[in-house]
Amino acid sequence: MRCPSCQHDDSRVVDSRTTGDSIRRRRQCASCGARFTTHERLEQRLLWVLKKDGQREPWSREKVLHGIALACHKRPVDAMGMEAAADRVEAALDGLTEVDSRRIGREVQEVLRQLDPVAMVRFVSVYQEFESLEQFVDLIRPLQVAPCPEP
Repeated sequence: MRCPSCQHDDSRVVDSRTTGDSIRRRRQCASCGARFTTHERLEQRLLWVLKKDGQREPWSREKVLHGIALACHKRPVDAMGMEAAADRVEAALDGLTEVDSRRIGREVQEVLRQLDPVAMVRFVSVYQEFESLEQFVDLIRPLQVAPCPEP
């Protein structure tokens, strides 16, 4: 932090307090000894989602969590697992200012593939708007580890 008196760029924090949405720091210049105050705020960038129809809307973690919850309905996935999945999707998009909705869908798909493959198939069937059985087969084929036993 640059000293307002001598413009030296080395200072030390003497006192620090939280004040609502910022941190108030009392500093002392290492060069001239002058004391000054700084206020630090977390910079929050709004993430915009570019939809298929060209519209833009603000990012909504709740919408992602809702989609994950629908895909995991009646599956052995608890609420903590779904929250963690939404956290991983959000972390994958961290630092971006705009993201295509298809990218969000791919991120959710990958997280669900690791969490519960059946939930992933449910999610993808809606998100990719499958229209034929072959599309399901193409999605499921790589997930199969061993052939199904015959009755």
